[in-house]
Amino acid sequence: MVTFGRVLTAMVTPFDEAGGVDFQRARELALALVQSGTDGLVITGTTGESPTLTGEEKIRLYAEVKEAVGRRVPVVAGTCNYNTAESIELSLEAQKVGVDGILGTVPYYNKPPQEGLYQHFKAIAEAVPLPMILYNVPSRTVTNMLPDTTIRLSEIDSIVGVKEASGNFDGIAKIIDKSRSGFLVWSGDDSSTLPILALGGYGIVSVASHLIGKQIQRMIGGFLAGDVATAARIHRETLPLVNSLFVVTNPIPLKYALNRVGFQVGKPRLPLVEIDEKSAAVVDAALAASTVDLPISRG
Repeated sequence: MVTFGRVLTAMVTPFDEAGGVDFQRARELALALVQSGTDGLVITGTTGESPTLTGEEKIRLYAEVKEAVGRRVPVVAGTCNYNTAESIELSLEAQKVGVDGILGTVPYYNKPPQEGLYQHFKAIAEAVPLPMILYNVPSRTVTNMLPDTTIRLSEIDSIVGVKEASGNFDGIAKIIDKSRSGFLVWSGDDSSTLPILALGGYGIVSVASHLIGKQIQRMIGGFLAGDVATAARIHRETLPLVNSLFVVTNPIPLKYALNRVGFQVGKPRLPLVEIDEKSAAVVDAALAASTVDLPISRG
C-alpha cells in the first residue's frame, strides 16, 4: 500500500493567458512543491478548480504531474463527484496514467443520505484498485458525512483515510478512536492541523503548503517529537498567512499570492474571478510578514 505522507498539497491548476491549462507550469509547480516540504500531491481537488476542468484536461494533468515527480512523491487524483458511475470511469482512466490514489469527495448537489454515501464510496472502492482518501467538506458539498459513516467505510481495506474539513472536533475524535487500525485522518483545514494532530490525527491536506510547506513540516515534526511549544509557536506564526488564503473563496487568494511572490499560475476560471482589492490587501499584508518556502520560478 502507498504511503501518502503527512503533508499533502492540494495543488492549484495553473492556467495560461488564454485560460487553458498550463501543463508545463503544473509540472514546474509540482517539482517546486516537492522541494519545499510536500510529501504528496492532490491534483484536481477543490484548490485545483476541479469542477471547471474537462475529463480530458484532468487525465492529461495527472499524467503530466506524475511523469514530472516520478516516484519522489505520490499523486492523488480528485476523480470523484456526485455521479458514482462517472467517478469510477474517471478513476480507472487516472489509474492508467499512473496516479497512486484517488480522493473521494462527498457527493455534492444531490444530497444523498448516509447510506447513499456509504454505497457510493463502497462501489468506487470495489471497482477501482487504488487506495482512496475520503474527503468530507460540508461547507462545499452541503452534505456532511457523519462519523459513523466514515467509521463504517474505514472497514474497507482500500479506503485508507479521510481528509476531514467539517470542523467538528468531537466527530473527528470519534473517527480517530473508532475506525479500523491504520485508518488515517488528515486535517482538511490548515488552521486545524495542530488541533487534529493533538486528537491523534496524521497530517494535513494543505493549501498553505504552496507557500510554507517546510514550516508546516517543522510544526508537525515538532509536535511528533514532543516539542509542543515549538509546534504551537509555528502554528501561531503562520496563522495570519493561513487565514489570509481563505479571506475569499479558495483558490482565489492562493493564486493571487503565488502570482504575487513570482510563481505565475494565472487567474481562476469562471465562475471564480480574480481577487478584489480589499482581499488582496489582506493577502499582501500576510505575505509581507511571512517567509515563503516555495522556490520561485518566474516562468
